[in-house]
Amino acid sequence: MKEKVYIFDTTLRDGEQAPGFSMNVDEKVKLALHLQRLNVNCIEAGFAITSEGDFEAITEVSKALKGPEVASLARVREKDIDRAWEALKHAKKPRIHVFIATSDIHMKYKLKMGEDEVLEAAINGVEHACKYTDNVEFSAEDATRTKCEFLAKVCKAVIKAGAKAVNIPDTVGYTTPDEFSKLIAYLKDEIKNDAVISVHCHNDLGLAVANSLAAVKAGARQVECTINGIGERAGNASMEELVMIIDTRKDLFEFKTDINTKHIYPTSRALSLITGVQVQPNKAVVGKNAFAHEAGIHQDGVLKEKSTYEIMKPEDIGLPSNELILGKHSGRHAFQNKLTALGYQYSDEEIDKLFKKFKDLADKKKEIYDEDLEMLVASELFTMEQKYRLLSANFSGGTDVIPSATIEIEVDGKYFKEEGSGDGPVDAIYDAVRKVVPDEVMITRFSISAITGGSDAQGEVTVYIEEDGIGSVGRAAKTDIVIASAEALVNALNRLVLKKKMKEKKEYGV
Repeated sequence: MKEKVYIFDTTLRDGEQAPGFSMNVDEKVKLALHLQRLNVNCIEAGFAITSEGDFEAITEVSKALKGPEVASLARVREKDIDRAWEALKHAKKPRIHVFIATSDIHMKYKLKMGEDEVLEAAINGVEHACKYTDNVEFSAEDATRTKCEFLAKVCKAVIKAGAKAVNIPDTVGYTTPDEFSKLIAYLKDEIKNDAVISVHCHNDLGLAVANSLAAVKAGARQVECTINGIGERAGNASMEELVMIIDTRKDLFEFKTDINTKHIYPTSRALSLITGVQVQPNKAVVGKNAFAHEAGIHQDGVLKEKSTYEIMKPEDIGLPSNELILGKHSGRHAFQNKLTALGYQYSDEEIDKLFKKFKDLADKKKEIYDEDLEMLVASELFTMEQKYRLLSANFSGGTDVIPSATIEIEVDGKYFKEEGSGDGPVDAIYDAVRKVVPDEVMITRFSISAITGGSDAQGEVTVYIEEDGIGSVGRAAKTDIVIASAEALVNALNRLVLKKKMKEKKEYGV
């Protein structure tokens, strides 16, 4: 029997801490539902005491999920732990995840505490968390730069205090596979207990996945990771890479996970659409080029036998096959079946809304591809409170006239009609929109990409704006890229409003 490796997903906590990846409560819940379909074992939904936004997100995720455990991070302070439990109490399977730093450098410069004080704080924190639940995890922050003997002493003490899992984080991405393997083997031998050894590796030196797998081979049975490898600085261990390595190299890794691999790609895509941050094209497993073949020799080999150059099947991770099976005459049942095949599950009410959008799109496009459906679904991820509502956008231009545009827009319920001009239709649209937004808002990045081939392909527009140091990403897709550009900008403006509100609610800095 293969031993199971538990997947602890921290996309909503550590992943979201990275600049540009923040999510609102509704977006966190939607991504958590994707993670539930992915069948992760535990979802770390946030750090309850850091802000009202995190507290509310943990609360709502706890209410929404039925399968995975839901965790909140907390320092080993009673007020942190109390706040974590207040958010988690609605969860069917709550977990309190407490931590304190154990390395000399952190104890001396950050905590200003000695070993005995840190040990006592760790024990007290675990004991206090155990008053709420017996599902308590302890993390020794900066474990890979901690003295081995002290680390083992802390781990044994917190297990005795009630911790069911001890996490050994490579907080600054400092260790290497051989070194980490020896540390985990040493701790496993020292602990001599049924407590789960967990690892949480950062990617500062590009070794997060390799270090995590080395730890698994040495005895760790839980890996903390994120979708697309997002996280602080260079990110965390990439969940999709970890899972597919274990799944693909069964000859080397005699382990299994509970992950539904066919939902890997839809989850990766959902995260990109929510945050507005694209996955790099050459990213392993989920990158745009991961299953693309351009070299003639490779194309010839794949056409003769896919295994010549593909070690995984695209279908195994839920990658759309791009088969054309839907059109304007397709019915609701076929549409719903296709969404299910792509890994998306919605209520009857949501299907009705999506089906109407599908019909509208089918009237404009000759061919509907899986990627088109994916963008249609993605539009539902961006529902939020709307300060700005685009009512209409019209433009004109040509070789001998200056492009111009007229927009109708609501701002806080007030109607505005503005005209603009520019170097092209998109610039003209944006010139008109700028007349109803604060002068401080600046567009710093803009891109358009075709979702599929053909002259009737939808254009996916991404626009990045900033105001007072706060960045916001907006996205939209339409067969008309000018209208998509307008909708993307309005989307970014609404997300910026939300981000500013979330920043104002911050109560604590960690």
